[in-house]
Amino acid sequence: QVQLVESGGGLVQAGASLRLSCVASVRTFSAFVMGWFRQAPGKEREFVASISRSGDSTYYTDSVKGRFTISRDNAKNTVFLQMNSVEAEDTAVYYCALGYGLYRTEPSQYTDWGQGTQVTVSS
Repeated sequence: QVQLVESGGGLVQAGASLRLSCVASVRTFSAFVMGWFRQAPGKEREFVASISRSGDSTYYTDSVKGRFTISRDNAKNTVFLQMNSVEAEDTAVYYCALGYGLYRTEPSQYTDWGQGTQVTVSS
């Protein structure tokens, strides 16, 4: 059974940086594309970023390009989301997810999810 555990969320001021981590308990972590999604109160879950199996390709939603960086360490079964220059609009619960396609942005296209970590940006 796959387990994904996110950490690193918190309360930060606008303009600050935050690094989220997600550890996956899966035997073949490197066989999966990994994604980050977020869900703000009253809104649908939305795609943030994804990374290929080897980590050499990434994909971002437009609103985070140039500010967020997704990376992974396959030796540690971990995917990261480095969030720089955060804005109030980035406030949400952030989820990592296991998937198969780098350019898939719908939640239904990902098979396993973590419990989420709260990020709150104060302005």
